[in-house]
Amino acid sequence: MTDPSLAPPAIDTSKPHPARVYDWYLGGKDNYPVDEALARQITTMEPSARYGARHNRWFMHRATRMLAARLGVRQFLDIGTGIPTEPNLHRVAQTAAPETSVVYVDNDPIVLAHAAALLRGTPEGVTRYLQADAREPRKILELAGTILDFDRPVAVSLIALLHFIPDEQGAYDIIRTLVDALPSGSYLVLSQLASDYDPERTKQAVDMYAAGGVTLVPRSREEMTKFFAGLELLDPGVVWLPDWHPELAVDEERDGTAVPLYAGVARKP
Repeated sequence: MTDPSLAPPAIDTSKPHPARVYDWYLGGKDNYPVDEALARQITTMEPSARYGARHNRWFMHRATRMLAARLGVRQFLDIGTGIPTEPNLHRVAQTAAPETSVVYVDNDPIVLAHAAALLRGTPEGVTRYLQADAREPRKILELAGTILDFDRPVAVSLIALLHFIPDEQGAYDIIRTLVDALPSGSYLVLSQLASDYDPERTKQAVDMYAAGGVTLVPRSREEMTKFFAGLELLDPGVVWLPDWHPELAVDEERDGTAVPLYAGVARKP
């Protein structure tokens, strides 16, 4: 069930929301004309944008398979969940280990409206949704702490989220707050839009998002790697999304198109 203490905010359809733009990229129906307009602008300039969105989902699937099936993680905290698409993180994790606990976090009321779809987990496991903003990590930890056991390892994932949080809003501090609260043996899973793949086209995308009222913050490989400071990066380190353990792929339709996003998974020692 969702957190009963949190009333859903009204849906603002006057400006695009990253979760709904992402939904359009993935072929979903839970978006508004303002979201579609921005998404179409981006895809006109960068036709691979929809393919990149799918790669983000595939990376999440591969990372979850590794963590749950190979590394024995039984607790997941997914921040910036987005509008549900199958299979969701808990489907992947609970397929490997039915007793797994998964907590989803997002701040878009449309995601809250679809929480029922997110919460159909296994009887043995726990699947919950929390309405919270990623820029409030202490609030997230407080709420999640009523569901997850922070004395045991937790995998925290922020997939395609950090590039919507500027440095001045504390992007690195958010990650540090989350990681500091985790016990040894926990994991951090990130993907991030790259600034050093095609800088000119990336700047055009940043400007388009800004015109729509959305802040987009691409980062270099070095800047992405800084999020993992003090952690042990799993092989192959910070790499392009498609290059992170492709052997774990299931039902991925790759065509070799470049995907200008970085991915990485690291362990807290």
